[in-house]
Amino acid sequence: MRIARLNEQLKREISELIQRQVRDPRVGQVTITGVDVARDLGSAKVYVRGPGSIEDRESTLQGLNAAAPFLRTALGRVLHVRKVPELRFQPDRSYEHAQRIEQVLSEVIPLDAPPEPDEEIE
Repeated sequence: MRIARLNEQLKREISELIQRQVRDPRVGQVTITGVDVARDLGSAKVYVRGPGSIEDRESTLQGLNAAAPFLRTALGRVLHVRKVPELRFQPDRSYEHAQRIEQVLSEVIPLDAPPEPDEEIE
C-alpha cells in the first residue's frame, strides 16, 4: 500500500518539476502516465508519453534521463522519504498495445457484421 502511495506522489511531483524546472530543450510536452517503484525503493520506472515522431520521443527520453539526477535531488527536498529512488524514464507503450489489440479484434470481428442470433434452447 505504501508503494502505491509513493508511486502516485512521485508521479505528481515529477510532472510538476518537469513542467516548471526542467530547461532541457529536448524535453517538450510530456505526460507522466505512471511510476513503478521497486520494492527496495532503489529505483523507479517512470513511464512517459509525448507528442511527435519516434525521433522526437527518443530525444525527449534522452533529455529526461539527462535530467534524472537533477529531478532526484529536487524530489529529495520535497518528499519525506529516507531514500529517493533512481529514476529511469521509459516510453509508455500501453496506447500502442491497445491500438494493436483493437486492430486484431477488428480483423477477427468486422465492425459492420450483423450480430449472431442467439440460439434457442429447446
